[in-house]
Amino acid sequence: MTCQMVYHNGNCLNTKRPYASSCKLCIESCPHQAISNYRELDPKSCTECGVCMAVCPSGGFVDHSIDKFYQYLQEAEEIVLNCPKAVPGGFEIPCLGMLDRDSWMTLMLLAKEKSATICTGSCADCLDRQACAISVEAFKGVHADWPTHPVIHIKVQPDQGSLEGHEAAINKVPRPGIQKDSSLGWRQKSREKIEEWLPSLTADETYHIPKSRQWLIEAFGASSEEKIPFQAISIADSCTSCGVCAAICPQGALQKREEMNSVSNEEDDLTKEDKITSLRLIFEPMKCVQCHRCMETCRSQALTFNYQPLSHRLITGKILVHEGSPKYCTQCGKRIFDKGDLCLVCATSSPEGGGFFTR
Repeated sequence: MTCQMVYHNGNCLNTKRPYASSCKLCIESCPHQAISNYRELDPKSCTECGVCMAVCPSGGFVDHSIDKFYQYLQEAEEIVLNCPKAVPGGFEIPCLGMLDRDSWMTLMLLAKEKSATICTGSCADCLDRQACAISVEAFKGVHADWPTHPVIHIKVQPDQGSLEGHEAAINKVPRPGIQKDSSLGWRQKSREKIEEWLPSLTADETYHIPKSRQWLIEAFGASSEEKIPFQAISIADSCTSCGVCAAICPQGALQKREEMNSVSNEEDDLTKEDKITSLRLIFEPMKCVQCHRCMETCRSQALTFNYQPLSHRLITGKILVHEGSPKYCTQCGKRIFDKGDLCLVCATSSPEGGGFFTR
């Protein structure tokens, strides 16, 4: 059988913007070591637990039927999810491991309007318990940051093989299947049928915002007055306005706005970097996937992330998080990107001048 987990190369952070320390969360989190260094899935080892999808910041791995999952969440009068080890009673998901923080928050927002229940088997006895544990930690994080969230009911109902129990559950909440639209043309029907057999045919799908984030924004849209805990960036006064954080961001969540100085002909030999008089950093929370590359790259360690209650308007908007002026060498006038007063060349040639090599 073809594995239902699909790798979207164009969505991977490593593809969007190369980085010295490439992201390997999917490889490191897979409990069955089914993902190679080239993001190739071993269908014999993969149990489709979905943890690679949950830990991937940018939608690199997704389940082939993920759109049907969200369609169910939207259309069902009562949300009932069950894992394969539980008594079937709703929409079957591969495992709780597929739910990341955004997915949990989406369920919570939907639970304000309708009942939401998750039925599981005995997770302690499941081969995918490590994937489940990662998802549970994500849930605990949301609960700690948002203790007043709408309730999601979680029931442990292991499938004991009772046919009567199966029939009762199925009769109570019909399990959604693949709906056939008679209005579709034969080409589209054929494509969908082939995609059922070979999910990898859709592996070239690319989207900038992960689907779980798109669902969260859509579910949150109706509650414009409410605020939910969302990770936002803070920039300290130690920022040198170098702009490297914006340049390294693979999602474009940090953008820089620069103002240039009008120079005379005598100063035309200055580079563009040497003409910048002020720099503004604009943060777009919706685009940020918390890869923390900006924070790791910041030499002045001025960036931090923390969860703050944000409204729908702020999450989907643009926030000015920093405004400052670049620093220039006191000897040669070239732009510098460190806390010292001298550039690398001047500090090396004159260490007593107070460059960042001196103490």
